[in-house]
Amino acid sequence: MPAPPRTPTNFPEILELIWWRLDKALDLEMIRWSAMLGALEALLAGTTAIVDHHSSPNAIDGSLDVISNACAEVGVRVSCCYEVTDRNGPAAKVAGLVENERFLKAGGRGMVGAHACFTLSQASLEEVAGLATDLKCGVHIHVGEDRIDADAGERLEKLARPDWLLAHCVHLDRNIEGMIVHNPRSNQNNGVGYAHPTRFTNTVLLGTDGIGADMLEEFRIAYARLREDDVTATPSIPWQWLENGWKLMPEALADQVIWSYDPMNPWYLAFTPGVRAVQVRVDGEIVLDNGRPTKVDEQEIRSKAAEQQRRLWAALSEGQ
Repeated sequence: MPAPPRTPTNFPEILELIWWRLDKALDLEMIRWSAMLGALEALLAGTTAIVDHHSSPNAIDGSLDVISNACAEVGVRVSCCYEVTDRNGPAAKVAGLVENERFLKAGGRGMVGAHACFTLSQASLEEVAGLATDLKCGVHIHVGEDRIDADAGERLEKLARPDWLLAHCVHLDRNIEGMIVHNPRSNQNNGVGYAHPTRFTNTVLLGTDGIGADMLEEFRIAYARLREDDVTATPSIPWQWLENGWKLMPEALADQVIWSYDPMNPWYLAFTPGVRAVQVRVDGEIVLDNGRPTKVDEQEIRSKAAEQQRRLWAALSEGQ
């Protein structure tokens, strides 16, 4: 994408000058090929299950179907949600709630999505929580990623439930219910600090916040960041965070991956980059063989994604 209008100097500016501009430029065709490429890259890395948190304020209706269908076409599992927020006005907030409800009621797999407390009024947070209760599912929300969201714990304390997915929690100041997703590389990239995930009594999972889907690489980064904080820590801790992901998609435990490396042991993998999937079976079907996808044309996906990247670049350039 083109450079932002000016260089961001803090996390709110990163959101305003980069990510929120990008979100607004997306249309359904861009979303489709972005999801196809993301699913392909996940599969190549041996990742068979994705938990997605999506935002496209000018292409909300049907966006979760586009993502879900793209992942199914490639052959990976996905849990979807649409990011509800007040930052794009009342109509867009309602449209986000409706998209979550429509997708989940139609049988889609996912949660109700919410951005973060600092872009949601308390009334809107209560709407999100109420919809999740009605639909008997959790809420996937960013929590305390930056100091701007430091009061998230207080605001969510009476709303959060055990089936909620709490992303980041870098500046979470209290115990609240839910599973915590630690995103070490994203937090480092955005300069928001270290979450110190071992301080929590909650179940901790490992995520990427959309920076790729190579979970073995994320495990190594999680271990390095943990060791920076505690030199006595062992690879077994971030490996447990990685394995906790199966709590969200237990059926993925039956997926089979043949790797380019042996042994697949956390003590070895913490210091071994470049491990790739050779063969992947999902639901008994071989979806990757000899390191290549079997259900889709890899080069077509990369070519189509590049076309949409150019469209996105042009849209962002025009909007500056």
